[in-house]
Amino acid sequence: LDGANVEIAEEVGDDNIFIFGLTVEEVNELKANGYNPHDYYYKDPEIKAVLDWLETDYFTPGKPGALVSIKQSLLDNGDPYMVLADFRAYSDAQIAVDAAYRDKERWAEMAIINTAKMGKFTSDRSIRDYVERVWKLSPCKIES
Repeated sequence: LDGANVEIAEEVGDDNIFIFGLTVEEVNELKANGYNPHDYYYKDPEIKAVLDWLETDYFTPGKPGALVSIKQSLLDNGDPYMVLADFRAYSDAQIAVDAAYRDKERWAEMAIINTAKMGKFTSDRSIRDYVERVWKLSPCKIES
């Protein structure tokens, strides 16, 4: 869950956005308690099925194991971005997205609200915000 999602939710309202994932506090707690991606792999049948699928040639016909490095990166390399910790929330959010999409009136309303309230997120404002708050730069005058 990052700052951009929080800002978008503030603009469009919680009913018009699908947010999922760990908060900063939850990430810190999980790290402090010792994050082990294997726990998620063995406890969640959907995660296990998806990762095991990467060893087959389902996504890469005729090339079994071509995607196994993804599984290895998540399980053997510690899953540094805690993808598996967020997976259940992501999967549940996708179910909610699907339900919203099937309700054409609701989906259209959400799309209109999201489009109408995105003005704050123009690249001009975002760049200006970074210039002032992150990079702390001052404008320079260009003579014509």
